[in-house]
Order: sequence, then C-alpha cells, then structure tokens
Amino acid sequence: MTPIELGRIIRHTREGLKLRQDQLAGAAGVGVRFIGELEAGKPTTQIGKALAVLDALGCRVLIETPPAPDTAR
Repeated sequence: MTPIELGRIIRHTREGLKLRQDQLAGAAGVGVRFIGELEAGKPTTQIGKALAVLDALGCRVLIETPPAPDTAR
C-alpha cells in the first residue's frame, strides 16, 4: 500500500460516512489540514495521527508478517 492508496481509502470511507473533513478532524483529534494532506497521500504524515483517523472512521489495520524462516535444515 502507498500513501496515495491510503489517502484514497480514507477519503472514500469519510465520504461514505457523510463526514466533512472538519468533522473527521474533530473526531480524530487532528487538524483539518492534516486530513487534507493525509487524503492527498502526503508520504510524511505522522503514523500516530493517521492511525487515530483510521480509528475514528472505524477502520482496522491488519499487518501480515512473512512466515518465519525454516531453521530445521
């Protein structure tokens, strides 16, 4: 996933919930400017704030780790 893809998901979800950027910003405890930059895919946005926005939208983040290397050789 890229910052642009994440921004699109956030924008699509926000719009689907009929929220304005300022409403989402208030719910997540971030500024409206941050929401705009996040939705635009700014690659240097703060991960903590991005996670707060995702939480405010009701989104879950799933991280799939690679399998452990086989050490029984």
